[in-house]
Amino acid sequence: MTASLQIDEHGRLRHLLTTEGLPRDLIQRILDTAETFVPTPGAPSKKVPLLRGKTVFNLFFENSTRTRTTFELAAKRLSADVINMDVAHSSKSKGEDDLDTLYTLQAMGADIFAIRHPDNGAAARFAAHAAPHVAIVNAGDGSHAHPTQGLLDVFTIRQHRPDFDSLKVAIVGDVRHSRVAHSTIHALRTLGTTDIRVVGPEQFLPDNADRLGVTATSDTAAGLDRADVVMGLRIQRERIEGDALAGVADYHSQFGLTADNLAFASSEALVMHPGPINRGVEINADIAYGKQSVILDQVRNGIAVRMAVMAIIAGNRNQAGSGSGDV
Repeated sequence: MTASLQIDEHGRLRHLLTTEGLPRDLIQRILDTAETFVPTPGAPSKKVPLLRGKTVFNLFFENSTRTRTTFELAAKRLSADVINMDVAHSSKSKGEDDLDTLYTLQAMGADIFAIRHPDNGAAARFAAHAAPHVAIVNAGDGSHAHPTQGLLDVFTIRQHRPDFDSLKVAIVGDVRHSRVAHSTIHALRTLGTTDIRVVGPEQFLPDNADRLGVTATSDTAAGLDRADVVMGLRIQRERIEGDALAGVADYHSQFGLTADNLAFASSEALVMHPGPINRGVEINADIAYGKQSVILDQVRNGIAVRMAVMAIIAGNRNQAGSGSGDV
C-alpha cells in the first residue's frame, strides 16, 4: 500500500512516506540533488525558483525544532510560500478530524504538506486522501518512519564515508521506539551496508531485528567493536509507558556515548545523533561537539535533503501534469 502511494506508475516519487522499499537509484538521486543545494563554505545560501508559486504547509501534530525549521528554510530557499500551522490552536482543538484539516488546507491551495503525527501510519493515511496535485512528506509518524531524517543521515555519512558496502554502523539507544533508526537502517541497507548493529538494553532493542537485517545486542563493547559510524538515540519516553529505564542500573555508563564506550569503535568513527540530545543520558556534551561529531552537519544537511525531496516531487508533478515521460 505504502509503496504504491509514494511511487507512481512511472517510478517517480509522488509522496515520501518511508525509506523502506525506496529504490537505490531514487535514493541516490535524492542525495545527488541535495549535494547541489549544499552552500559552498563561507558563501551565503541562495534561493532558487523551483517552487515559486507553490504553497508548503508544515502541519505538525507533535513538537519539533530541527525538522520543522529546516522544512521551512528548505521551502523558502526553493521560493515557496510557507505556512506553519499551530495545530494546538487550530480547529483540531475544537474536535476537527485530521482529514478535515487536510481537506480544508487543500482548498486553500496547498501543494505540499510536511506532516508530523504521533500515530504510526498517519502519513500514509493523509497520502491516501490527498488531492491528486498535493504531495505528502512524512516528517515523522509515531515510531514508524522519519524518511527525510534517514536520508540526511546517509547523506551526512556519504560526505565522509561513501563506501557504504564496507561500513560498520552501530546505532545505540532506544531503537525499538525510534522512527529515525528504522528509516536510517532501511536507507543504509538499500545503499549496500550489511554490518549494522543495534545496541541497548533488551527493552530498547527491536523485536524484528532479523527482518530489519541488523544484529541486536546489549553488549556495548561487541556492538561498537571497530564501528565506523556510531549513532546515539534519545530515549523516546513519550512512547513508553511506565519507567523507561526500569532494570537498567546506569544507562549512561552502559550505553551512553562516552569516551570509554567510544574507545571500542574505530578511532576515526563518525559520531551522529538526530537530536534533540539529552546530555549525560545518551551522550556527553564533549562527545556531541567533539572532533568526531557530525551532529551539526546533520542539522545543516537537513535543509539540503528536504530541498531535494520537495524539488523532485514538485518536478515530478509538473511532468505528470504535462504528460511527459519518466523523470
